[in-house]
Amino acid sequence: MGKDSILQAIRQNKPAGRPLPEIPIFPGREITPTEQFIKMAETGGSQILRAAHVQEINAMLKNLFPEARNIASPVPEITSTINLEEIQSPLELEQVDVAVIRGHLGVAENGAVWLTESACRHRILPFITQHLMLLIPETSIVPTLHDAYRNIRINDEGFGIFIAGPSKTADIEQALVIGAQGARSLTIILTAF
Repeated sequence: MGKDSILQAIRQNKPAGRPLPEIPIFPGREITPTEQFIKMAETGGSQILRAAHVQEINAMLKNLFPEARNIASPVPEITSTINLEEIQSPLELEQVDVAVIRGHLGVAENGAVWLTESACRHRILPFITQHLMLLIPETSIVPTLHDAYRNIRINDEGFGIFIAGPSKTADIEQALVIGAQGARSLTIILTAF
């Protein structure tokens, strides 16, 4: 049986679609979503900073990562040494020191940031970099993941992900390793723009 006949058989036997379940609304908390987001993000190993203007971010980038030579950012206002439009293969991004990406929203209950493929330009960028900086408007922080799913359009992109903290694992002899499968640090910049 050839590939085309297998795919045709799958298409013919595909079950009918079902509507997504209702997303419940949960009561609010005692602290604001921003305060909860900061608390949870820091607990997960992220550093939180604030910026009133995009120009501040370039200065933060130089102060936080003075040794960084390879900076990649699809955000036009960020000084980038790598032109992401010219990248043909993910292997060309293996030397990225810092990636600066604009996130869509933050989730207060777990300190996660929602990213999409279009925001990253290359879906590997937040994972291949040594250090990751995510920019999110402070006004885009929602209380829960349920609220986040009400706000994101999951079918509009080929790829989307929640990122919470730098990469870490402790599954071998319970020794914590930072940066095992991705970025060694995560800096989240809450923006006023």
